[in-house]
Amino acid sequence: MSEGRGWAPRHVLIVGGSIAGMLAAAAVMDHVDSVEVIEAHALPAGPEPRTGVPQAAHIHWLQSGGAEAIDSLLPGSIDRLTAAGAHRIPVTTDMVIHSPEGWYRRWQRATHHVITASRDLTDFVLRQQVLSNPRVSVRTRTRAVGLIGENGTVTGVTVRGADGSETELHTDLVIDASGRASRLPQWLRRLGVHGLAQDSVDAGLAYASRLYRAPVPTRGWPVVGIQADPHLTGSAKAGAILPIEGDRWHAGLMGAPGGHPTRNAEDFEPFARTLRHPVLADLLQRAEPLSDVTVTHTTANRRRHYERLRPWPEGLVALGDSVATFNPVYAQGMSVAALGALALREALSARPAPGLSLRAQRAIARPVDTAWTLAVGADMHFPSTRGRQPNPADRLLHRYVSRLSRTATGSFHAATALTDVLALQAPPASLVRPRVLLTALLGPSRPPLDRPPLTRAELSLLNGLPERRSPRP
Repeated sequence: MSEGRGWAPRHVLIVGGSIAGMLAAAAVMDHVDSVEVIEAHALPAGPEPRTGVPQAAHIHWLQSGGAEAIDSLLPGSIDRLTAAGAHRIPVTTDMVIHSPEGWYRRWQRATHHVITASRDLTDFVLRQQVLSNPRVSVRTRTRAVGLIGENGTVTGVTVRGADGSETELHTDLVIDASGRASRLPQWLRRLGVHGLAQDSVDAGLAYASRLYRAPVPTRGWPVVGIQADPHLTGSAKAGAILPIEGDRWHAGLMGAPGGHPTRNAEDFEPFARTLRHPVLADLLQRAEPLSDVTVTHTTANRRRHYERLRPWPEGLVALGDSVATFNPVYAQGMSVAALGALALREALSARPAPGLSLRAQRAIARPVDTAWTLAVGADMHFPSTRGRQPNPADRLLHRYVSRLSRTATGSFHAATALTDVLALQAPPASLVRPRVLLTALLGPSRPPLDRPPLTRAELSLLNGLPERRSPRP
């Protein structure tokens, strides 16, 4: 153990070469002698699709809280991302968002930002930066199949190579970042650790995504989104267009049961026209499709409460999607993983003491708590939701947040209070502070907008573009 570095084990094994796994490596690599990442598949050499990441086909962004956490773990990462073509979008200055309560204004005083890029680019830039550290290595085409441990301490993992042979790898700390397919609950039961509490809230939503060549230069182009209103009759629907690298738009559409989008390319834009406003369909009609349509039904919010387990094994930490997954419409997954990795680093930097792994797991749970409250607080109100149902207190809070959202359409202060929380930079409890309550009570100070807040330049540019001819049947 090294003086002044807090807890410093000699060797760390990370299960999973995902973004969460790479951020976990970034969190520990300055506190240890070596880090080895165990990855079941090959890792691409560039910003290309990675096997085992079906969600990469769908839209992603980093919230302000996640982007700042990544830059703390890997200084300069966000600059590298934007230099590679990612977009830094000021919130709400360059956002055209139709909430259930109306159009949000594009306030010129940006308080937050989001980073939009393809998942492949984000994955590559972070992986490249982590693997440039000589302390970090990767063992690819190797699958972790179990934990090694005794007397309440995890001491390694059993891995299976591509040839089917199994090997025991011993270590001082195991970090499970293997994603939503994590086998950690089963591994813990084999070690005699039982009683894991798990939650699931599933609104039954389906997601369809497609890439387009944008008809305009995308630098400075806004995010455009239509949010679902769970209270409307019929199937709730939503959609968004994000500018990403290569002057492309990443379009995503969402529908509840009874109104799911399909994989058929000819159905994609007609589905966009069935949203609460046709702006997405109007934009896509002027763009060139570059990909097929990818659909997923894996949109449930699921959480494993490892922080509540007693006893929790020393030498083990779980991070990222192996702890919690969220409906992708809320764009929280990467940011929560980054905030969890930052919490892990802070725990490792503290003075060594028994129970460090449990303290780290509790710290990782805090950003999960915030994201879970936001996602579940919204999804539980869809009529199709399975799992937790809203109680009277939930309904009261939902009505209050809806009022605050309506106020935010014409109040900079209310909009900032909401984006503080959505950016994962303030707890949900901040929405009921006295000043915010008073703002919601007073309501919006400006009249509601009756159309998308596109600028004159954006409208002029779009109005001068011809619509794409639909192919003949």
